[in-house]
Parts: sequence; C-alpha cells; structure tokens
Amino acid sequence: MSFDLRALLDTRGGDAFSLYGENVNPQLVRVLRTIGFDRRYVRAEGCYLYDDSGRSYLDFLAGFGVFALGRAHPALKSALHQAIDADLPSLVQMDAPLLAGLLAEQLLRRSHPGMGRVFFTSSGAESVEAALKFARYATRRRRVLHCDHAFHGLTYGALSLNGGKEFRKGFGPFLPGYDEVPFGDAAALERELSHRDVAAFVVEPIQGKGVHVAPREYWDSVQELCHRYGTMLVVDEVQTGLGRTGRLWAHEHWGVVPDIVTTSKALSGGYVPVGAMICSTEVSDKVYSSMERALVHSSTFKNNVLAMVAGLATLQTIDDEDLVARARMTGEAFAKGLAPLVDKYELFHLVRGEGLMIGLVFGEPRSLAVRSRYRLLELAHRGLFSQLVVGPLFQRHRILTQVAGDSMNVVKLLPPLVAGQDEVDRFVEALDDVLADAHKSSALLGFATSLAKGALRRDH
Repeated sequence: MSFDLRALLDTRGGDAFSLYGENVNPQLVRVLRTIGFDRRYVRAEGCYLYDDSGRSYLDFLAGFGVFALGRAHPALKSALHQAIDADLPSLVQMDAPLLAGLLAEQLLRRSHPGMGRVFFTSSGAESVEAALKFARYATRRRRVLHCDHAFHGLTYGALSLNGGKEFRKGFGPFLPGYDEVPFGDAAALERELSHRDVAAFVVEPIQGKGVHVAPREYWDSVQELCHRYGTMLVVDEVQTGLGRTGRLWAHEHWGVVPDIVTTSKALSGGYVPVGAMICSTEVSDKVYSSMERALVHSSTFKNNVLAMVAGLATLQTIDDEDLVARARMTGEAFAKGLAPLVDKYELFHLVRGEGLMIGLVFGEPRSLAVRSRYRLLELAHRGLFSQLVVGPLFQRHRILTQVAGDSMNVVKLLPPLVAGQDEVDRFVEALDDVLADAHKSSALLGFATSLAKGALRRDH
C-alpha cells in the first residue's frame, strides 16, 4: 500500500486527541480538554491557525518562537521543495557539506567579529549542551552558573541549569558544580566568579519564563566580571535570537559581546529542526585541537540538507522582508496600544519585554471587591489569575497565548515577526474585553473553578 497523507488525515483526523492520549501523553490531553484548548487545527498560514470548522485563531505563541516568519511562508516552502527535488546527498557523515559551510558563513556574518566557528545541532537544548562542553573543555574549569527563573532546555545538562523547580522535581541529583545566582544581581555573580573556578555563566538576555529584563548596568557588569575572572559568557538566544526583540540578537540591546551564543527556534523557519552554537575560533580550536579530535563532539543530524536550507532561507527572508525592524515597530505598536489598559485596569500592572517578546504582568488590585476575587484564586493556586486571561482570550476571541511560567501572573506574547497593526488592534480589543469582565463580574467563575480544581489536584 502506498502512503497517502491526505487520506490519512481525512480518515483519522478526528482521532488526534484519543491517539495522543493513548500513545504519547495522556496528561497533556487532560490539560487541553480542561482549559478548552482541544481544537482540531487543519491549516495554518502567517499569524493564523484554522480549525476544522473554518474558524481562524491568532497564534501569539508562534510555536514558542519557532514561527518567526509566520506559518507556511512561501519562501521557506519553495526552498525546501527545491532541496527535495534536487536529490542532494545528505548526512554523508565523512564529508564537509557545502550547505553547512554556507549557513555557518551567514551566521558568522551576523555575529560580532570575535566569533569564528559554528557547530550545528537539532534543537536549542542540544546547542546549550554543546556550549557547556566547549566552555568546560576550553577553560578546564568544572563549575557553571545560571540564573533563577532560567530556562535553557530539558536535556540533562540543560536541566541542571534550569531555574524552574517545576521542571526539576524528581529528576535529581543534577550535575555537580552547576549553581544558581539571582538574575540581575551583579554582586552575587561576582561572589561566585571570584573563586576563579567557573567555566561559564549561561544566561538569557531576556528570560523566557516571566519575560524578565535586566538593566544595562547589569550587563555592563556581567561582561566585565566574566572577562576579569576568566569565565566564558554564554548567551542563550534560542528564543530571543534572529529578530524577536527588535535586534537580530537580543544581547545587542546592551552592547554585550559574548564568548558563545546558542540559537535555534526561528532558524528553522518552522519546518525543519535546526540549532547552532556560535563561538570564537579560539574556543573551537581548543576542542578540535588535532585530527584525532576532529569528531570529539558531534551530532548525527547536525548538517542535514533540509535543516541547512531552512536556515539559509530563513536568514534571507529576515533580510528581504526587513523583519528585525518590523518586529521593533510592531513591538512599539503593542506598547502604545496596551498602555491605556494598564491605566484603565488595576489588575493590569505592567508591560515588559522588547520587540515581540512581551510580558503582561498582572497583580493584586486596590479595590476590595476585585481584590477578594483575586485572592481567592491565588489561594487555590498561585498564578491562577493569568489563566483567567489566557482562557477567555482563546475561548471568546480565538487568540492563542500562554502563561509565562508556573506560579506567576504573567501572560507571554510571542507573535510571529510578520504580525502588524491589524493583529495588535485585535489583541488589544480582546484584552480590553477580558479584563473588563474580570474586574466587574463573576462571568469567569465557572472557568476559574474548573482551573482551581485541576490545580489543587495537581498540587496534591
């Protein structure tokens, strides 16, 4: 029997949740059904998803930042069709593939002058793992520092750098010498670095969990301290990189010059997993120091043809469509549109982030009636109010967002970089409606009750 994708989708499309629950992850299916996110998506384009009833959904998760170019971008589709039709030899392994060299060349052209080598991977976490190995080998030191609230992936080395207890619970003990410092606290960082045994300080330029942003003064200190104590500065740009924040690399906002940069997500164009670790020639040459060590660190799928083509086409499209500047301008439009809502609603405290990495921060209101409802939710499960924003945005307005982290009242927006004023206006209008309801009525009580029950069951 020949494979027929369309027939498979037509005959089994309605079985998605039962199949996933039975064969992959039943708890995720329970979560999606509890919060009403159990839709059957059948098509995607640009900033939008479409379900089997033809309804459109504004996707402000963008695959956690993967779909920076939007979904089904024609330039990416064309490039990948060309690659498949060319029948190019992929993963020969004992080879030095042209496309990998070309993509590395393009990434280095877009990096600061101190960078000289690229190692390709299949994910952000794998890029972080490579950075850990290279930094420890190049410095011959064992310790690695990370920040509270940090997220660098869920493989074992990356998990050892994870500041989220919800991800670490039950998986310890973790790698020895992997220690935490507060994000934004230069004095705490210096106390650890002063021992001169730290190989790397691994840090996100903007933290994905909570969308935390540190001031320029902190970054000035970080760079100087790492240089002074011989510690490599590893900047994790897996989510922030390639235009997300209104600069090609988020670390450029503060003039940071890292020793190693990790990237992934947007580099894929949304089609083929690809990541990269970018480092100096000096670091790379210490690891690959002889012909005997030419393969001392490797990865089976690192140079595959489709991934390299996806990366090359993505970088070209970012340039052709001036998406970095577009992200900056659309981010400014979000800030302008959301500012009146911060003034209007006492539950809405702050908008933070850069470009199209946006955190909406909610907190306890002043008025007694609204404050009592808020505290009731917080007693059920800390951070539950943010789900009362995410849920109605999806249910009533068909806008897909996420809570920025466990036990925090921050809603995170990661729109595709192709989003524009129409998407900004639709979101601001929807958020206005949701917050008005949250302030003046108990219309969300049923949704809140179901979430609270689910949270209590999970906590026990």
